Amino acid sequence: MPPLRSILLVGTAESVRLDRLSALPTLDIAWARDVDDALALPLGAFDAVVLDLGTAEASRDGVRRLVARAGPGLPPVLSLLGSGDPGVVVGEGADEVLLLGDLPGESERLAELLHRLDHLAEIARSARALGRDPLPPPVGPRAGRFGIVARSRAMEDLLALAERAMASNATVLIHGETGTGKELLARAIHEGSRRSGKPFVALNCAAFPETLLESELFGSVRGAFTGADRDRPGLFVEADGGTLFLDEVAETSTALQAKLLRVLQEREVRPVGGTRPRRVDVRLVAATHRHLRREVAAGRFREDLFYRLAVFPLDLPPLRERPEDIAPLVEHFLERHGRREGRPGCRLSPAAMRALLGYPWPGNVRELENEVQRLLALAEPGGTLGVDALAPHIRGEVEACEARCAPGETLRESLDRMEAWLIRRALDAQGGHRTRTARALGITREGLWKKMRRLRIE
Repeated sequence: MPPLRSILLVGTAESVRLDRLSALPTLDIAWARDVDDALALPLGAFDAVVLDLGTAEASRDGVRRLVARAGPGLPPVLSLLGSGDPGVVVGEGADEVLLLGDLPGESERLAELLHRLDHLAEIARSARALGRDPLPPPVGPRAGRFGIVARSRAMEDLLALAERAMASNATVLIHGETGTGKELLARAIHEGSRRSGKPFVALNCAAFPETLLESELFGSVRGAFTGADRDRPGLFVEADGGTLFLDEVAETSTALQAKLLRVLQEREVRPVGGTRPRRVDVRLVAATHRHLRREVAAGRFREDLFYRLAVFPLDLPPLRERPEDIAPLVEHFLERHGRREGRPGCRLSPAAMRALLGYPWPGNVRELENEVQRLLALAEPGGTLGVDALAPHIRGEVEACEARCAPGETLRESLDRMEAWLIRRALDAQGGHRTRTARALGITREGLWKKMRRLRIE
């Protein structure tokens, strides 16, 4: 039997019967709705890309974008055309063009498609035998701007703002969920600023009790409290000339917030038990996973400190809102941790990558990195990891979705079934309270009501 080949089919799949293709034992088919969806996948994991975009113009644009973004790691590309000039597609970098108008029968189209895929595989084998690899192994993604791996528009916009923050000396407030990379962004702002030659000092405010946190920040003199057997300078003094990063600043008490405000206003610190203040030149970058405006309204955070911190606010989006970043992050972690763990060259199967793309990642980038490290611990050097290697809770999300897609359903019917399941699960989690459910789902109460009515949810 011919070897199993992994194929990415991009487009509407109207020209060929996707169900017949998927049933073939020699093909592992992944489907992407358009080129944007395809670019979110690790293209180097596929043996070939089949474009079924309808017109020659759409195929030409699709090939151009694939070549521009994937570069030398792009596998062979075969375009399916109903009509038109195949030369315009080949000119953009397609390896094969199949004119479907010349093959009226469905069986003939399927047979010719398989023949072309075999032909591309044979060309690749011959080239490798001669030492000319036309399909070099995909290179792990290089860290993008400021050492941050990102492909999504949301992160590109954020990094453009961060670049402006680098040129400023203003206090920065980073808001983002746990695990989104707030410290990484803060460090990037420091490294890109005029203070890069000075210290970058980081502290998680939630990791210290109130009494110790004050001495950690402002220092203490000998004898100020039990155990203070020597003078300690404190982190503001250690960061003098550089940047102090305070993570989870919302976890501080209002008393400590008042002292932070004084430091920002007066640019001097007084150690615990001391009488003499000391001048400091520190740029403060603060971060929190809480919405500080809500904390101010609830009386848990000082309004005057909020405005002192939020001179240059940055909102770091959660990973579920930028799925385009998942695939490059996975490749980055596979490369970095693979080298460290002695398991270079590992990759995920297309099915495993699709599972990661469909998971909501409540723990964000940190959870994704932990999952990749766990996968590498199970892998052999250069091995391919499938869905069965994924953590049970991630695998369970895939199985739950598949269990709710009945055979023979249209795409609309499957989506409606899945949407109804998600709404019912959210209603159960919120005790049937529709306003809280709508808020948890990120939609309006009216929008939730309309969906429930359409999906016949009581």
